[in-house]
Amino acid sequence: MEILSSYNIIIGASIVIILSFWFNGISKKTNIPSVLMLIVLGVVLQYVLKYFLPSMPNFDGSLEILGIIGLIMIVLEAALELELKREKLVPILKSMAIALLGLVASAWVAALILHQFIPDMTMQSAWLYATPLSILSSAIIIPSVSGLKESKKEFHIYESTFSDILGIMMFYFLVAKLSPETATGIAGFAGSTVLTIVIALIASYAIILVFQKITSQAKQFLLIAVLLLLYAIGKKMHLSSLIIILIFGLVIANVKLFFPGKLKVFLKLDRINQIYHELHIITLETAFIVRTFFFVIFGITIAITSLFSFSVALVSILIIASIYAIRFVLLRTFYGNDILPQLFIAPRGLITVLLFYAIPKEAEIAGFESGILLFVIIATSLIMTWAMIKDKKKMNTLLEEIDEEFEAREDAYKKIPSAENDALEIEDADKE
Repeated sequence: MEILSSYNIIIGASIVIILSFWFNGISKKTNIPSVLMLIVLGVVLQYVLKYFLPSMPNFDGSLEILGIIGLIMIVLEAALELELKREKLVPILKSMAIALLGLVASAWVAALILHQFIPDMTMQSAWLYATPLSILSSAIIIPSVSGLKESKKEFHIYESTFSDILGIMMFYFLVAKLSPETATGIAGFAGSTVLTIVIALIASYAIILVFQKITSQAKQFLLIAVLLLLYAIGKKMHLSSLIIILIFGLVIANVKLFFPGKLKVFLKLDRINQIYHELHIITLETAFIVRTFFFVIFGITIAITSLFSFSVALVSILIIASIYAIRFVLLRTFYGNDILPQLFIAPRGLITVLLFYAIPKEAEIAGFESGILLFVIIATSLIMTWAMIKDKKKMNTLLEEIDEEFEAREDAYKKIPSAENDALEIEDADKE
């Protein structure tokens, strides 16, 4: 019987999706990121496939397409989560500043480390490899911070979202600089970005006005097809295509803000809200599928033995130490002393893997061990898990103390009437 028959692939893919859903449930109860469980599943499958197959399948072709769709869905999902309100302007700007400064500083230090320790690693290539390692994973962070107080939860949602978006833009800016025909300076990049924003706003308004008139129920994948088309055309024109996706997500998520005053008459709010909610569900589901298969495939393709290499461990530990040192400085600068557990919530995940696979062939460095990627992802996820469990225990202890204090006060209040009765009885006895 052929192991890689169509039915076996369908069975295997279905089991992986079911297990991923189960891992999400375990993650919510234990605070252990489902990412780690998916990677472990991939490593197990790696040895299973090696036992049954003479050679490992090549995942490169499917990974490239999956990677493009995954990036689009992640950015769209992140944009749909961003609620733009005047009272949230300061938290949003703070989160964006920390995300941007943390991304650039972490990438710079990681690039210096890679350039120093990896043979044949030029500084330009080092920046390219360092950028994915410097991006926070909103796919891990957003589901993990639901138990934190509202202000801290909002900070993590905004910060990880901006880190994803800015990190992806920075990565593709560095990729463009590798090719002479697409390479531009900062001024050229800024001009291209402004042009992309203008195109994105025009396209977003046009899409919303057209799609609100479509009465067919099956229009969400038509909308996604239009977005994919715009992204691909933008890439062909050497524009920052992800900005188109980001702008569209922001416009449809904050439609009242982008259609103020008399422009509201052009809107059918019930239709727009329906499109938004259905699109949100589809992006969530698609991002879940992409996340599942990417981490499993990452586990299948990773050389697990590289984790035990001294050079891999040394480079990884230096990069991880720099991540938390930079994060400590930024959080203390912007938020003062109240920086726990935020300091330790800095996992690397899906975007890191997606961008690693998106590094062009001509920029690949033979001396770079993919185990560094795995080491950083696992270590930052475990550190976050430890911090979240510790914070949860601290919160439970605090709640227990509040309950004990409340019970003590309740007992004291119960004793007050009886004390008053005793006093009245003594007073009556004296009168007699």
